[in-house]
Amino acid sequence: MAYNASAKPTGRHPVDCYSRSDQEQMTMKLSQRSEQLVESATLAVASKAAEMQAQGIDVVGFGAGEPDFNTPENIRDAAKAALDAGHTKYAKPASGVVPAKQAICSKLKRENGLDYKPSQVLITVGGKEALYLASMALIDPGDEVILPAPYWVSYPEQVQLCGGKNVIVAGKESNSFKLTAQEIANAITPKTKVLIFNSPSNPGGFTYSPEEVQAIAKVVEGKDIVVFSDEMYDRLIYGNQRFLSFAACGPKAYAQTLTFNAGSKTYAMTGWRVGYVAGPEPMVKAMAKIQSQTTSGTATFNQHALAAALNGPQESVEAMRKEFERRAEYMWQRLNQIKGVSCVQPTGAFYAFPNVAGACKILGVKGSLEFSAAVLEKVHVALVPGAAFGCDDNVRLSFATSMEQIRKGLDRLEQVLGKK
Repeated sequence: MAYNASAKPTGRHPVDCYSRSDQEQMTMKLSQRSEQLVESATLAVASKAAEMQAQGIDVVGFGAGEPDFNTPENIRDAAKAALDAGHTKYAKPASGVVPAKQAICSKLKRENGLDYKPSQVLITVGGKEALYLASMALIDPGDEVILPAPYWVSYPEQVQLCGGKNVIVAGKESNSFKLTAQEIANAITPKTKVLIFNSPSNPGGFTYSPEEVQAIAKVVEGKDIVVFSDEMYDRLIYGNQRFLSFAACGPKAYAQTLTFNAGSKTYAMTGWRVGYVAGPEPMVKAMAKIQSQTTSGTATFNQHALAAALNGPQESVEAMRKEFERRAEYMWQRLNQIKGVSCVQPTGAFYAFPNVAGACKILGVKGSLEFSAAVLEKVHVALVPGAAFGCDDNVRLSFATSMEQIRKGLDRLEQVLGKK
């Protein structure tokens, strides 16, 4: 059907002249980058569980990676005060308001031993945007990115969007999934541009010791490699674990590291969408330039809330950490009592990442996708398949939910698989 420019006005937009059948016949070719992406498995599981719950089914959800606590009151109050003060315009500069950048610099100095200036900090729409901007600013088609497995679901997809090549190096379960310095050294080639380093780990729940971090820093030292150090869970560590920021390993590590964090996990601010990155100024400026043409920055009043979170009292953080530690211990012990299941002890973040290869045999299924589907159907427990994280023998369970739900969900898994 052609549009007749001389036709009399009908009161409708010209596009309304097309019939439904005409529109259905139109085929729009999507970009290759959009078609090569897969949906976030964690969000897909949460969506499926919510759909079942809407139907009245009692689902225990171990999928979502967000604290079940409310954002602390002082942070909420700071956001309200910022709104009342008129902080509802574009952030100036777009890369982040000065009070929030100063608070980030203070946090990184106080807790991580890192000296940054506000000009070395970029505030983003959650930590995920910070990682994406870094990938866009640094990775060219053909560049290799060393990606330890298990990995967070968005890492490989963001690399692919930039045309980079994921070089996946699987950690051994016998070493709590952690890579050794030698394993990383073996993966480096002349095309290596980035090493993605995540400790404490999502999904693995493991934490690299300061000595292990130092050894890996020595491997990349002096090479033309940028380290993306995702430290989203740096305040959530358990037992006798100690934390060391990658950039704090020395001047050379500092010069080649981008440090990522957010308010999301530490302060239960997932929905606020406010993250940040700090690093060498030329890299941060390149990221800010891309941000200026995409999101135009983070909501201004949320940045003031982040400043209050970082500068304010920290008792709520420790209270949440202790509760997560209690849940981690309980979930780890219970999982290891279930037939066909073995689990590395979580030492950070709020995830357990059990091996369910034996459990798959009990249920007569193959791989984490079929296992998760079977468990959801049989006993209404929502897990995240390990295939999404590069480990098909495993599944991820988040213990960022109540002990009541954790007990109920593990009881159901024990019911369908049996007890050792």
